[in-house]
Amino acid sequence: MSTPARPIPRLDLVGIVVRDMKASLAFYRLLGLDLPAEADTEGHVEVRVGDLRLAWDTEDVIRSFDPQWRAPTGGARMSLAFALPTPTDVDATYRHVTAHGAFGHLEPFDAPWGMRYAVLHDPDGNAVDLFAPLA
Repeated sequence: MSTPARPIPRLDLVGIVVRDMKASLAFYRLLGLDLPAEADTEGHVEVRVGDLRLAWDTEDVIRSFDPQWRAPTGGARMSLAFALPTPTDVDATYRHVTAHGAFGHLEPFDAPWGMRYAVLHDPDGNAVDLFAPLA
C-alpha cells in the first residue's frame, strides 16, 4: 500500500520576537521597510516582503499563547512559519516530522487568530511553525 502524497509546506512568514517593538521597527525602517509609526505600539506587526511576510511579536504576545516561552540566550530571536493547505495537513506534518525525531514544542492547536498552529524546533533549537486557516 502506498503512502498518500503530503503537501509540501510553503515558507510564508519569518517572525521576530522583540523586547522593544519601537526600536525594532525603527531598525527595519532604516532598511527601507514601509512600517507605519502607529505600529510602534502594537504587539504584532507584519509586512509583505516579496513573496514572504516579515512579522514582529512582542515577548508578551508570544507568552499569551505559549506561557513557557523564555527569551533565548546566546542565540537568535526568530522563527520560520510554514503554511499548509488545511488544518489536517498541520497535524499530519507535525506527526511526520516528530516521528522522525524532531522536537515538538507545541502540539497542533486551534489558535484564537483563526489558524491551526503547531511549533517544532529545528536541530539548532529555532522555532519552526506550521499553520493553516481553520475556515
